[in-house]
Amino acid sequence: MRRAAIIVLDGMGVGPAHDTSAYGDAGSNSLGNVAREVGGLTLPNLEALGLGYCGDFVGIGRPPLRQAATGRCQPASAGKDSIAGHWEICGVLLDRPFPTFPSGFPSALLDEFSRRTGRGVLANVAGSGTALLDEFAATHVATGDWIVYTSADSVFQVAAHEDIVPLEELYRACEIARELTVSPWDVARVIARPFHGSDGNWVRTSARKDFSLAPPSATLLDRLEERGIPRVGVGKVDDLFAGRAITSVHTPTNAEAYALVREGLQTMDEGLLFANVIEFDQTWGHRNDVTGYVRGLEELDRVLPDLLEPVRADDLIMFTADHGNDPTTPSTDHSREVVPMLAYGPKVIPVDVGERVTFADMGQTVAEFLGVPPLEHGTSFLGEIWRG
Repeated sequence: MRRAAIIVLDGMGVGPAHDTSAYGDAGSNSLGNVAREVGGLTLPNLEALGLGYCGDFVGIGRPPLRQAATGRCQPASAGKDSIAGHWEICGVLLDRPFPTFPSGFPSALLDEFSRRTGRGVLANVAGSGTALLDEFAATHVATGDWIVYTSADSVFQVAAHEDIVPLEELYRACEIARELTVSPWDVARVIARPFHGSDGNWVRTSARKDFSLAPPSATLLDRLEERGIPRVGVGKVDDLFAGRAITSVHTPTNAEAYALVREGLQTMDEGLLFANVIEFDQTWGHRNDVTGYVRGLEELDRVLPDLLEPVRADDLIMFTADHGNDPTTPSTDHSREVVPMLAYGPKVIPVDVGERVTFADMGQTVAEFLGVPPLEHGTSFLGEIWRG
């Protein structure tokens, strides 16, 4: 009847990885640079969990560990996409990054997408979704054509006004795009981007939906499903695993994610709670919003005691990230970074497990903790952090 939780703070990297420069991300350090930019952070609850041991952050100290185990995990999988990061946490490593499309998508692909959906295509560029709405939304409203775009990540994004294109039609179009963007394109995610508004006041709605490739091998979630162990999802985790072995309640804000994590810890009897906390990435990192990022950190620190209040004697709770998204750099894209590992629970030994060579060590640890067969990748550190 054991319970575990993996809470992914999307985009909260804690320093350069061993190969950050190879990804064009030299200088990226999401948490470290944010702390330096504002002259220091005051996060006493995260500090008590050992966050300061994950890097050198202005204002965040390293008090003696009493409540949690701490460490840092290097990325071993190729790429810096949310899918790559979450898959690696769950034991699946990629030997090459998902392809990107900095010049837009091939005409053959878009022609077939247009033919099958019955609508034309606008944009077909790599850029910021909000900026592209300013440029193309009025034409979309007049013509009904899709706004199709990508970014520095491997994504095929389709934007449509909810008053022009019903949501179900947009989702169906994205399902068609998902069918079309497998080999040889191998796009990691197709994303539905509904919006509303008028006269240049365009606003994305909360009805975003992601359609990802399926993991190529068994994940921690698959192992749990095979043994009949429950999985509770919070945020977009189901989308990142193509809905395989998990369902999830989507949360457009961190506050909603924290509330559902707490509810899950109050009500679930056993199994894994797997959560994605989205705004460090989606709302602040991608928009270079340092102020928002800081407020998000302060919010997390403030709610942490309440969030962890329902933790039971035999629970293992991990906080981590999937990549970085440094709001202080000129880039508005993900950054290749080390991620934190903070493990909390009444039976957790407060120790620093050091720098791990892969995110998969976390999934392997949870696999051992919940009693399922080992994952293909990763080394468990359960013996270092668990009493009995």
